[in-house]
Amino acid sequence: MAENRPLPVTLYVAAARAAEPLYRMLHKRRVHKGKDDPERGAERFGVAGRPRPGGQLVWLHAASVGETNSILPLVRSLSDQGTTVLLTTVTRTSAEIAEKQLPESAIHQYAPFDSPRFISAFLDHWQPTLALFVESEIWPATLSALRDRGCPVLLVNGRMSARSHKGWSRAARSARDIFGTFDLAFAQSEQDGKRLAELGCTRVECPGNLKFDSQVPDPGTADLATLRAAIGERIVWLAALTHPGEDEAALAAHKQVLNHHPDALLLLVPRHPDRRAEIRDLANREGFSLHARSEGAMPHPDCQVYLGDTLGEMGLFYSLANVAFLGGSVTDRGGHNPLEAIQFETALVTGPHVANARNVYRDMWSAKAARRIEEAGELGREIIFLLENTAERTAQISRAKTIIENGRGALGRVMAHIETYLKSAGDKA
Repeated sequence: MAENRPLPVTLYVAAARAAEPLYRMLHKRRVHKGKDDPERGAERFGVAGRPRPGGQLVWLHAASVGETNSILPLVRSLSDQGTTVLLTTVTRTSAEIAEKQLPESAIHQYAPFDSPRFISAFLDHWQPTLALFVESEIWPATLSALRDRGCPVLLVNGRMSARSHKGWSRAARSARDIFGTFDLAFAQSEQDGKRLAELGCTRVECPGNLKFDSQVPDPGTADLATLRAAIGERIVWLAALTHPGEDEAALAAHKQVLNHHPDALLLLVPRHPDRRAEIRDLANREGFSLHARSEGAMPHPDCQVYLGDTLGEMGLFYSLANVAFLGGSVTDRGGHNPLEAIQFETALVTGPHVANARNVYRDMWSAKAARRIEEAGELGREIIFLLENTAERTAQISRAKTIIENGRGALGRVMAHIETYLKSAGDKA
């Protein structure tokens, strides 16, 4: 109960309760920046946008696009067996992905802010049978509310970086209280599992990484054929999920590529499509001809940079290029999931900053299944090497696909545990 919790946790929950006006101000600011949906803002304050279906309901919380994509197979598996899934996310981008890819029976809502009154309203309405939190989503007020209600809570595909582990360890008693809320933690790796156990997770399993069981998104046959016809026989490479600083690196690398292959095309797909104006200005300053996907333009021969400023089309862009730089890794954003690209038979170049999927990248670098650069200036050289060395490119893709095949199976192991919890809840009903 609350009276037995460490003082820092109690103070956090009290501060979160007092901060309700600040959360409303934060929401307005996020709406202004396009990060929150003005039409569905009430959901951030615990007001449901839909009625609750009858029967068991599994609440699954994922923060943003990467986490959402990683657990879609789990959502589908639960839905296929007749369980209602409520998926909550924070960002508009992840909500749009969810709307396109969720099974018809699954529900999406925006997650409430981590403040007691908002969470209580959310839980009063949805009354989850089981709550699943993805990767590193640790919200003390939400976890406290679930514990008070006796709702089982699982951590799915859990990860814990060395930096985060060190930070939590400074408040060891509070960490044990918070992480002890999880009835079971599924860790991505043995190392993640060890750190989670040290922080207070009383039961840890290491079934593997759910990202290996992800399904390849449909690239859209008609769109793919249209774009391939417009591109023709040109050499194509992709800069995927880039962040500020990496767009510049991609454009600088493309200048080097053009020195070797004057008709080459760069597909530039930023992590946040709403940065399109910024990227267009940057390309114009560097003297590139840029066409944007969102405007219906085609990558005709006069186009040097094709801007993929749309959502839910990464499969399309990966299908068009067999060499790619995966962003979030030169600037320190933690990297992005490389497994989707590999499944489209794309040879990858990455930077060194990949904490969000460090174990996967470590295995790929060790097996020579991806090429690693230490700084942005090395990108052009590596892209040119892969474009011009078909044998090495093919071998790299083959080694990467072997890693994926060896990593599959986590979904079945996780589902077996979840089904046990759902059966137990059904027996008690």
